[in-house]
Amino acid sequence: MMIRSGLLGRSILASRSPELHEQEAAAQGLDLSYELFDFSDRGWSDDELGTVMGRLAVEGFSGFNVTYPFKQAVVPLLDNLDESALAVGAVNTVAVREGRLIGYNTDMAGFRGSFLATLTGAATGRIVQLGAGGAGAAVASALLSVGVGRLDLVDVDQARATSLASELSTRFPGSDIRVATPDSIDTTTADGIVNATPVGMVGKAGMPLDADRILSTHWVADIIYFPPETELLRAARAKGCRTMNGVGMVVEQAARAFEIITGQKADIVRMATTLQYPAIG
Repeated sequence: MMIRSGLLGRSILASRSPELHEQEAAAQGLDLSYELFDFSDRGWSDDELGTVMGRLAVEGFSGFNVTYPFKQAVVPLLDNLDESALAVGAVNTVAVREGRLIGYNTDMAGFRGSFLATLTGAATGRIVQLGAGGAGAAVASALLSVGVGRLDLVDVDQARATSLASELSTRFPGSDIRVATPDSIDTTTADGIVNATPVGMVGKAGMPLDADRILSTHWVADIIYFPPETELLRAARAKGCRTMNGVGMVVEQAARAFEIITGQKADIVRMATTLQYPAIG
């Protein structure tokens, strides 16, 4: 029987999620179809998210992934949340079980695993994180879980950053979490910089931070994996910084999502080979 899955988001036509999931399924002898539901390409409004999800459930989808800008908007539209989603407050994977939509978050574990493997021994006294949306919530949770001393949340939407800081303070009592604007952030005493915004991905060229705010003493991580080297990482590498792109995170989260949707454990090494990108920028 064919397993139907997919990805809901905006500007996702360049996504390699179909390739990741379909090739892993083929390697396991599974018949899986992974479809892209690009709201921008199809001319759908954000308000149609619930309708689209309901249609997928009725049409027999086993589950689907959710990406920008729906990782938080999807939460109230679900029937239940797994502990992973409750811990982050955002969802990137939805399983359809007997018509019920159950939300999971595999981004947090994906970023954490990639960070520990790629930037081993990196200082975590003070981290500047750019972006406080759905992906940002998962990344911030992962950073706090590894013992970051101080986390500065930077977002153009101050209300969103403040809200996330409040939620994180509840989940991680005693943590030093601060909010700043892109114009006011001081990076001179930071150990690392993490980009959790879509700026730099295919279709959204540019840098989320001025290059002169990157110092050679920083390590720099970007959750974007396509392209594998963003302008931010290129600027950081030019200054001698240790860098990490989003390849490790996307592979780890995709492997966990694959297991949730299909019920079969994915081979992470094989999925990484499918992308053929190194995790270090």
